[in-house]
Amino acid sequence: MVGSDAIIEDFFIPLIAIAIAELGDKTQISILLLSSKTKKHLHLLIGVIIGFIIVDGIAVLAGSWITTVVPINILKIISGVVFIFFGLLMLFKKEKDEEKKTYDKNIFMAGFLLIMLTEWGDKTQIAAALFSTNYNPIIVLIGTILALSLLSIIAIYFGKFISERINEKLITKVGGIAFIILGIFFFI
Repeated sequence: MVGSDAIIEDFFIPLIAIAIAELGDKTQISILLLSSKTKKHLHLLIGVIIGFIIVDGIAVLAGSWITTVVPINILKIISGVVFIFFGLLMLFKKEKDEEKKTYDKNIFMAGFLLIMLTEWGDKTQIAAALFSTNYNPIIVLIGTILALSLLSIIAIYFGKFISERINEKLITKVGGIAFIILGIFFFI
């Protein structure tokens, strides 16, 4: 019985802590914005989850090693530049119907790259690494990925909901501005 209690603790503590920490985070806002620009929500979700598995899997396996190899301030600068670039792209790119189809084709990669480029050194990645030093790393990873997946599903659902009710040009402008603001916060 003690073994099952330990497994439950190893699973639920990271799941709850990661879910609370990530709720309303820049990543979830970004996923929401991406989901409002596509009809291929499952592709986006799969790309995001694979990105989380890699980023948080490495964190769990290596502890906080990545932040000792690449300074956190460099990771933040890269993330900030990526967000600002995508924000400017959203604001100034003229979207044609054919370009929208191309965006839909690449939504898996957009979700995957969003996570791969912005989650290194994030508080949830560091938390997963720290949890793995005290709990069973595999169970920690499962709890972490489940928390991030559930929040991503909610973000995608709300993005879809918003895109069905609000003008696409307005969503694009608001999304572009939000990405730029999120990017600026990386420099603060």
